[in-house]
Amino acid sequence: MTKSRPLNIFLAILGFLVLLLVAVVIFILTFDWNRARPYINNKVTESIGREFAIKGDLKVRFKWMEPNETGWRHYVPRPHINAADVHIANPEWTRTGPELVSVGSVAAGIHLLPLLHKEARITDLAVEKLAVAAERRADGTNTWTFKDNGPSQWEVNIDRVQLNEGTVRYVDSGIKLDLNAKAETISGEEAKPYGLRFVVGGTYRDAKIVGGGKMGNVLSLEREHINFPVQANATAGKNKLSLEGVLTDPRALAGIDLKMSLAGATMADLYPLTGVLLPETPPYATKGRLVGKNTGADWRWAYRDFTGTVGGSDLQGTLEYIPRKPRPFLTGSVESRQLRLEDLGPTIGADSAADKAARGRKNIQPADKALPVEQFNTKNWDALDADVKFTGKKVLRTHDIPINDVTTHIKMQDKVLTLIPLNFSMAGGQITSHIRLDGREPQIDAQMRLAARHLKIKQLFPKLESMQASVGEVNADAALLGKGNSVSTMLATSNGELGATVSEGTVSKFILEAAGLNVANLVFVKLFGDKQVQLNCGAGDFVVERGDAQIRRFVVDTDEAVINVRGSVNLATEQLDLDIKPETKGARIITLRTPLYAKGTFTNPKVGPHAGPLALKGGAAVALASLVNPLAALLPLINVSKVEPVNCAAALADATRTRNLAQSPSTVRNVQAKKPVPDAQNVTPTPSKK
Repeated sequence: MTKSRPLNIFLAILGFLVLLLVAVVIFILTFDWNRARPYINNKVTESIGREFAIKGDLKVRFKWMEPNETGWRHYVPRPHINAADVHIANPEWTRTGPELVSVGSVAAGIHLLPLLHKEARITDLAVEKLAVAAERRADGTNTWTFKDNGPSQWEVNIDRVQLNEGTVRYVDSGIKLDLNAKAETISGEEAKPYGLRFVVGGTYRDAKIVGGGKMGNVLSLEREHINFPVQANATAGKNKLSLEGVLTDPRALAGIDLKMSLAGATMADLYPLTGVLLPETPPYATKGRLVGKNTGADWRWAYRDFTGTVGGSDLQGTLEYIPRKPRPFLTGSVESRQLRLEDLGPTIGADSAADKAARGRKNIQPADKALPVEQFNTKNWDALDADVKFTGKKVLRTHDIPINDVTTHIKMQDKVLTLIPLNFSMAGGQITSHIRLDGREPQIDAQMRLAARHLKIKQLFPKLESMQASVGEVNADAALLGKGNSVSTMLATSNGELGATVSEGTVSKFILEAAGLNVANLVFVKLFGDKQVQLNCGAGDFVVERGDAQIRRFVVDTDEAVINVRGSVNLATEQLDLDIKPETKGARIITLRTPLYAKGTFTNPKVGPHAGPLALKGGAAVALASLVNPLAALLPLINVSKVEPVNCAAALADATRTRNLAQSPSTVRNVQAKKPVPDAQNVTPTPSKK
């Protein structure tokens, strides 16, 4: 008897629990749960601070031997709650309608035991005829943020979600988006692996949105490595988007891996959609993998292994978007095997009116202005920081000089954009430049330093046959500071130094004689072929103040002539005012050698001989022919003057000094004008003063 007493007690307790469980089940099955609706509605309304209502039937039933469960849980019955006609109200300020959520019916299976430690474990959640109308205002407030009751003591976990037909409307005033979507169930072969078909429509920044696609209708959240399929296509204005792939580990939405195609009129239009600040470009099209990784509070995004075109240029690479404070960060590398220089025109507003129209932009470039006047929009420069490396193997341009091996390091940090360095190969030499645009003030502070080394003379004129036998190199430097929000205003306000030298070599005699209008030699060269003239040196030295580039020294010395250039090039008014004075080192017969001028504007330059000296020679020839002898008419056309050669060592030393100074960024900050050298001939130049 003593041994059976504990067993009897255990059996009694077990029997009581079974009876209690049976009583609970009978109560759940027989109780009219619609009588509890007012209580439930009031409690939920009070908790979320928004009206909540179950207007249809509320039922609870038990389900035995769950097909989705394994082990002993397969035999444990669990209640399934069915609620019809469920509604959650919107705030009064919204424009999307009075209801945030409206559900035709919702069914949920619940584990009982986890309720003991305040965990609501929902095994299956099935939603039918879902309607959502959400809105976000420009200040960030939205309709889906409910009353804050502090940290919840309950934990909610959902194993599986099954969706049926429904509609969604989303309005976002911050990006001027009004989107509608409608989904319906699909079946048959089309349902593999998808379960829902949807269409989307609406407007984005007054541009019409049209699209559609397919996705799964059962979202499994209880197991890892479950993929939820998605396929979609949409257009917003001139931008086209295509997605196909999976959401990985959707229980925590740990990852997204989608094939993504993007195309549009300009990459700048992607900023409102992506938050990534990109420049104005010609029409573009790219394909790659959009990979998203949930890092907890934020998502990291990468556009991996993309390929595409921008205008007539090709692009490939990987870019990564990293959320961080105070600004997100864009990093990666981009490469172009063949880059058209004109495709970079929209970046600085230097593209044509037709190209601007294709991008949906107005042409504001005046017909009489050559320098781009289109403004850089620095308003969004603080949208992100960036560190992107770019490499261009070959640059195609409308002119004849090829450009290769472009490399640059693009950085944006606190509204300061730098391209340091921006290097490329040209005409057999190298160009190295540093560009810095500071957008922290209303007007951009611009700095540019450039060094050109070992540019081959003949490669500067690759299609000019008479130059192909030329040798010699050009070296040059520039350092400029400017202020403004367009290339035009930056140059119009610029201060700085420019310097260039040409080393000893040979140059086409035809080019020199054509520049000097030596008729006899010009005819001789054209009839019997060109020959090379020894080039002793060339040196140029400019000072720039408020956009006015004044020549301090510009001289070319050959074995046969000395050419001096004086005047200025005004970047503010885009005016040329140059005088070119060629002087022979020996006698020339039948010569019209006379000073030339280059005047006019950048868009309408005028080049020709000064009329005065030419008229004097011509008039004297006519007078002698009529008064003395026809052969005497040749006398005014014979040049017997002799100019002294340039002190090349001094000229090159002075110009080189200017070049070296120009490489220092501090040079242009305190630049002062220097008087032009009267004659760049056999004199030792006075050192430049800063």
